Amino acid sequence: MQPTTPTPASNTRHLPWLLALPKLGIVLLLATLLVLLWLLRNNEAEEERTALIKDVLWLEQNLRFHLNGNEEQLQQLATDMAAQVEAAEIFRPRAAHLLKTRPEIAQLLWLGPQHHLHDALPSGSLPADDSKLPLSSIADHYFETASRLGKPVYSDPYFTPAGHAEVALLAPIVSEHRLIGMLVAVYPLDALLNNLVPWWFTEKYQVTIVDNSDLQYATKTHIAGNPSQSYQIPLEPPGYGLKLKVSSYSSPGNSLQRLLTMAIIVLGTGVFWSLWAVRDLMKKRSRAEEALRAEHAFRTAMEDSLTVGMRARDREGQIIYVNPAFCKMTGFSSEELVGQKPPMPYWLPEQIEETFAIHRNVLAGKAPSDGFEITFRRRNGQRFHALIYEARLIDGNGRHTGWMASVLDITERKAAEELTRQQHEQLQFTARLLTMGEMASTLAHELNQPLAAIASYNTGCLNLLERPDCRPADIQPALHKIAAQAERAGRIIRRVHDFVRKSKPKRMVCALGDVIEDSLAFIEADAHKNHVRIECSIPELPPIAIDRLMLEQVLLNLMRNGIEAMSETPEQHRLLRIEIELGASQLRIGVADQGCGISSDIHDKLFAAFFTTKAEGMGVGLSICRSIIEFHRGRLWAEDNPRSTTGSGTIFVFTLPLEAA
Repeated sequence: MQPTTPTPASNTRHLPWLLALPKLGIVLLLATLLVLLWLLRNNEAEEERTALIKDVLWLEQNLRFHLNGNEEQLQQLATDMAAQVEAAEIFRPRAAHLLKTRPEIAQLLWLGPQHHLHDALPSGSLPADDSKLPLSSIADHYFETASRLGKPVYSDPYFTPAGHAEVALLAPIVSEHRLIGMLVAVYPLDALLNNLVPWWFTEKYQVTIVDNSDLQYATKTHIAGNPSQSYQIPLEPPGYGLKLKVSSYSSPGNSLQRLLTMAIIVLGTGVFWSLWAVRDLMKKRSRAEEALRAEHAFRTAMEDSLTVGMRARDREGQIIYVNPAFCKMTGFSSEELVGQKPPMPYWLPEQIEETFAIHRNVLAGKAPSDGFEITFRRRNGQRFHALIYEARLIDGNGRHTGWMASVLDITERKAAEELTRQQHEQLQFTARLLTMGEMASTLAHELNQPLAAIASYNTGCLNLLERPDCRPADIQPALHKIAAQAERAGRIIRRVHDFVRKSKPKRMVCALGDVIEDSLAFIEADAHKNHVRIECSIPELPPIAIDRLMLEQVLLNLMRNGIEAMSETPEQHRLLRIEIELGASQLRIGVADQGCGISSDIHDKLFAAFFTTKAEGMGVGLSICRSIIEFHRGRLWAEDNPRSTTGSGTIFVFTLPLEAA
C-alpha cells in the first residue's frame, strides 16, 4: 500500500496557520522592542535621577565652601578691627577687597553697639536713616545672638522693598569681652546663585532657593520647559529652613525616542507582511538566544555561590575554571590550577589512590547527591576538610560538557561538632552520676539485704562450729547461701559500675530484651520503695545495633520520671507499664504512667535543655534521652495515656530502627 500524499486543499487549509506563526512572532518582537524602549526610558530616568543627586550634592558643597570661606574672612576682619585703635583705617580697604573677590556679597555694613551705622561699602545705596536698614526690624535678635555666641550668625531670609530676597551674616566685633560693633555682610540670594552656580550647571538644571512652605526666594536657569525631576537639600548655611531645589528638564533626546518608537512600529508593520524577512529575523534571534543561553548557563553554574569555592572540570577531569574563593581556600592561583589534570596539587600524597577513585566516580556520574567529604591540603601544606557537591555542567544546547563543584571548608565546623560531641558525652556521664546519686538510698537498701543475709548466715555458721557435734555437712547449706547472697551483691555493684563508668558511644549488636531486664532490675527497688507496680511483657526481639549503656540510661530516666509523676496518685493506681511493639522496620517502646500528666503549656518545652518542672532538677534528662534516641536514628515523643484508670497520665514513646551496626 502506497503512502498518501497531502492534497493541495490540505495545504491551503493549514496555510493561514503557517502564516499566522511568523506574524505572531513579529507581534511579539514589536512588543519586546516597545518594552525594551520603556525599560530604556526608565533606566535613563533613573540615571538622570542619580546624576541629579550627585550634581546637587556637589553644588551644595560648593555653596557651603564659599559661604564658610566668607564667614571666616568676615570673622577675621572683625577680629582685626577689634585689635586696632583706628578700626576705620582697615575697614574700607579690607571690605573693598572682600567685595571685589566675593561678588556674591552685595554690601558690607559696620554697625555700632547701638545699631547705628558707622560705615558701609558700597555706600551709594545707603539710606539716610539707620532705621530704614533692611535688618532694623530684626537686628536686636541677631545682635543679641551674635554677641552672646561670639561668632558670626546668619539672619532669617527677608525681602527688600524692591522685592529681592536677602540674608545677612552678622560678625560681632568684640574687644576685651565687650561688644564694640558688628559687621554685616548682605547676601542677595539671586546674586548668590548667579555668582556661585556655574553656567554649565544651569544649562542642565533650574536652581531655586525655597523654604519649607515652598516659597521661592531666588532662582537661576538657562533653559525652559516643564521640569521632569527635582531634588531638594537643606541649604546650611544659612539654614532657617532654606532648601536648595534643583530641577532637571526633559532633554531633546525624548523626542528622538518617540520618533524612534514610531519608526519601529512602522518598520514592524512593514516587516509584518514580509514572511521571508520575518523568517530571517527569527533565525537571527534564535542564534542570539542560543548563544545567550549557553553563556548564561555556564556563568550561572560558576557563580551560583560566591561564598564557597567553585571548580569547573570538563568530562576528562581537566580544570577549566576556579573562582577566587577556591584559590584562597587551596592557596593556589587560578593560573596554576586552570588546565591541570589529575592528580591535582591540592590532593594529599598519601591518599592519591582513594582520591583518584572518588574522581573517577564523579566523572562517571556517581557522586552522592548530598555531597561527600574529603581532605585537601593548602599550598603551605596545611590540611583542611572539604564538603563537595558535584553538579553536571550543561551548555545552552542541553549537552553535558563537564562537572561543576561547590567546595566548602568545613574544618571549623567539624572541630565544633567534635567539641559538641565531647561535651554531650560529658553531659550524659554527669546525668548518669546524678541518676545514681538520686538512687543511692534505694541501691543502699537493695545492697543491704544480701549483706544482712550474709552476716546472718555467717553468725549461724559460727554457732554451729561451737557445737561439739558439728559436721561439715551441717555448715555446707549456709555457706552455699552465703555464696549466693555474695554473688547477688556483686551483681548489684557490677551493674552500678557498668552504668556510671565513662565510655565512648559505641553501637553494637546485642539483645534488647536483656537491656530492658537489666533496667527493670535497676529500677525495681525504687519502684518497690514508692509502691509502684511494673508491668512488662518482653516478646521475642531480634538483635539490633545499640549502645547498651546509653539505652539503659534512656529507660531508667523515663521509668524514674514515671515513678515520680505518680507520687500523688493513690497507691492502688500506681502502675508503670512498659509497652513493646515490633513493627516491620522499627521497634516501638513506650513507658506509660498514671501520674499527673503534662499540661499543654509546657508540652512544647518538654525536651528543651535545662527546662524542668522539678524543684531540684537540672532539666537535662529528657534532652539527653532525645539526643541518645536520635543518635540511634530513632524518635522520642510524649503523648497522653488513654488507658489510664485515673483519667490522666503520660506515655513516653521512642522508636529504634531494626538494622544491623
